[in-house]
Amino acid sequence: MASPVVISGTGLWTPPYSVSNEELVDAYNAHADQFNAENAAFIVSGEVEAKSHSSAGFIEKASGIKSRYAYVKDGILDINRLKPNIPERRDDELSDQAEMAINAAKIAMEAANKKAEDIDVVIVACAYTQRSYPAIAIEVQGALGIEGFGFDMLVACSAATFGLHRAYEMIAADTAKCVLIINPELTSPQVNYADRDSHFIFGDVSTATIVESADTCRSEHSYDILSTKAVTSFSNNIRSNFGYVVRANDSDPFAADKLFHQNGRKVFKEVCPMAARHITEHLERHQLSAVDVRRWWLHQANINMNLLISKKLLGRDATAEEAPIVLDQYANTASAGSLIAFNLHHKDLVAGDYGLICSFGAGYSIGSLVIRKR
Repeated sequence: MASPVVISGTGLWTPPYSVSNEELVDAYNAHADQFNAENAAFIVSGEVEAKSHSSAGFIEKASGIKSRYAYVKDGILDINRLKPNIPERRDDELSDQAEMAINAAKIAMEAANKKAEDIDVVIVACAYTQRSYPAIAIEVQGALGIEGFGFDMLVACSAATFGLHRAYEMIAADTAKCVLIINPELTSPQVNYADRDSHFIFGDVSTATIVESADTCRSEHSYDILSTKAVTSFSNNIRSNFGYVVRANDSDPFAADKLFHQNGRKVFKEVCPMAARHITEHLERHQLSAVDVRRWWLHQANINMNLLISKKLLGRDATAEEAPIVLDQYANTASAGSLIAFNLHHKDLVAGDYGLICSFGAGYSIGSLVIRKR
């Protein structure tokens, strides 16, 4: 019988800078006032819509977010800039995303008691990569001294779980012995800080996970991956349109529609039942129901989505222990959210406890893993 595939180590790297709701709101409201003053005549004629003020209370009620981390804070709160001021690095310097990835990877490798020579695949799976090629994963592989191969994956907010799926399949098929999956979510450059409905949503972070055979696992905390499940269904309700073709389109690369934008109400209405159904069907593969799951590590996009999904599953409100929330401190970190929750809330589980990691996001895309503490 083949040895189980396990998660043997995780890493969480948090940027040094935090941005509170109050700071964001002060900057956004000052920008709104400036915009309204500069466009007063057009607003009166109805040609331009005035920008409304935001508030920290509105943000927390709508999303559950209180603050977020930023890889670079400088520039975000400058009302004449409203974007991070990230200096461009030379081709012979380590890229920003590779630096973030390596920071998390080293923590995961230490947790799993792994050295570079123990790993043969590196997957960088995230919502955005800062360039098309060479792959960030190959850059990270080289910087860490790992032999084998690496590749990037982009599946929006499900990139982390989909990356774990690929790692699980490689170990199960014996085409790899140990896989390092990293999620360097540098989201702040794609945030439209001039948009009241979305300027508060995202934060920067990097997570990493080691997946290997149980035969080689030497970590204190490890989890059998019992199975994976993924589904995608095309939707235009969450988009980020910036890409290399913009240059050929003669479009404005800084236009609002090239940055993150969504129809939040439709996303909420459509994704919540889709995610609850997906999770229920996944558990049924193992003759499990929601009450058998000790811990839910759900995607961290919006607290109201998580509360509704967990209530659909359990028939009641989930406790903070059952379904931990981290988006109050980290905000939406794209694909990394469920793995932040896993990083911070897993060591109290005991052997035999079941857990479920699940992401849901643009695409639509949903990915999940049913796991059991060893």
